[in-house]
Amino acid sequence: MLVLGFDLTILNVALPALGRELHAGTGELQWIVDAYIVVFAAAMLPAGLLGDRFGRRRLLVAGLAVFLVASLLGGLADSAAWVVVARTFMGLGAALVTPLALSVLPSLFTEEAERTKAVGIITASVAGGMPLGPIVGGWLLDHFWWGSVFLVNVPLAALGIAVCVTLLPESRDESAPRVDVLGAVLSIAGLGALVFAIIEGPARGWSDPYVAGTGAGSAVLLAALVLRERRVERPMLDLALLARPAFGRNALVATVITLVLAGLLFVLPQYFQAVLGVDAFGTGLRLLPLMAGLLVAARAAGAASARLGTRPVISAGLVVLAFAAFLGARTDVDDGYALAATWLTVTGFGVGFAMVPAMDGALAALPPARAGSGSGLLMTVRQTGAAVGIAVLGSLLSGTYTARLATDGLPPAAADAAGDSVIAAHAVAARLGSEALAASADAAFVDGMTRVLWVCGLAALATALVTALLPERGRGTEPKAPLPEPEAGPKPGSEPGPGSEPGPGSEPEPGTEPGTGPEAGPDHLSLPGA
Repeated sequence: MLVLGFDLTILNVALPALGRELHAGTGELQWIVDAYIVVFAAAMLPAGLLGDRFGRRRLLVAGLAVFLVASLLGGLADSAAWVVVARTFMGLGAALVTPLALSVLPSLFTEEAERTKAVGIITASVAGGMPLGPIVGGWLLDHFWWGSVFLVNVPLAALGIAVCVTLLPESRDESAPRVDVLGAVLSIAGLGALVFAIIEGPARGWSDPYVAGTGAGSAVLLAALVLRERRVERPMLDLALLARPAFGRNALVATVITLVLAGLLFVLPQYFQAVLGVDAFGTGLRLLPLMAGLLVAARAAGAASARLGTRPVISAGLVVLAFAAFLGARTDVDDGYALAATWLTVTGFGVGFAMVPAMDGALAALPPARAGSGSGLLMTVRQTGAAVGIAVLGSLLSGTYTARLATDGLPPAAADAAGDSVIAAHAVAARLGSEALAASADAAFVDGMTRVLWVCGLAALATALVTALLPERGRGTEPKAPLPEPEAGPKPGSEPGPGSEPGPGSEPEPGTEPGTGPEAGPDHLSLPGA
């Protein structure tokens, strides 16, 4: 899980280098990031079921092996297309590792206290890898070539394989349902088509046959997925859970926060390196205020929720996040790092105070027998939000940048290259000795970033209003009958203590959800890809 924690953020500082060395435009950089997320989100549910049926250790080792080979391919790639292919298979490997790393714990630790401690260690591995990722990635990029940010995964994944083979006992759930192959195909194809249309729309034009066709096709595929999952006896994607207000509301909050963070982590490294002229290692260091504010707020969110209730804390966190985005939208091309450090710190506080109680509230609202499918649905919806966030916000940035960039007087080839991204524009400006082109590129990029931040702020503010105004237990919003329980009982280790099973549509009282007491902290923190 430390490997996955690194990979969530280490690539972001490498995006400018990938753009320069592989001549990748904004659209290709979006695909490098989104290829991982799309496959990760769509393959996670069938991956967990495969592990339950055929052996969790076997599939965990297979996932680490796929991740290792794909990282090696990414480090040795010589084109943006091959990097996208490598990231696709890295997403597949991560989809196998993430659910199975948690599902093996009940067979390893039968005592609840030990199991809780193990979950905390695994979550801390991801949380610890995230702030280290930009710093390690920046140091590697300053001393080696861009492929080193992929190859750093190889020894860590190899160590993970060795540990699993030698220390981890095999476990499986004989009652697990068969994997819905058609449902998995529909989810991957539908989400992939949606992301393709959003990313390629600004470049090709929204009326382009490929864009319009894939957009319409994604709607058909995703609708077919919903219809299929509603009809099967034991759905892979338990959409009925979204009818529970507590789960649906908190899932919405977690998804919006993931969308905003994914978009910011796509935009900010390019701003630091291209506009402020910071190197890769400096970029990693300049992202630390975001992580620091996040971890501090995550530690305090549990105590605040216990004292005030989860909904006020979540709403306040979202308002703080919106304020940070609006503050960042005031950035001018001549501003230095001080303003960015300020609103990044505030962003971290907002995310920490909103994300932790939202995740705890969503998980606490699940019936014990739906804990597995519910947590899988929550992670899938959040990763879908991350993929759509990068696609939508990246396309907004790209469209604004292209419209505002002044390329008058440049040769056609140079103008086309400069229009790909701010990184490419600086390379062209250096080659032609044009300070005017570099200044225009910086101004156009900052205009695009301003629009991205306005959208992020409005999304956070709207979600805060929805969270505050939706009824706690509105009549007619819960299912009229209890959700049908699966034929097989809950997986080993997932049974609650006596009297702890919530009834249909029940929601814990404010401050009483598991994990929101004073002792709760970043163990429940989950960011893009986590």
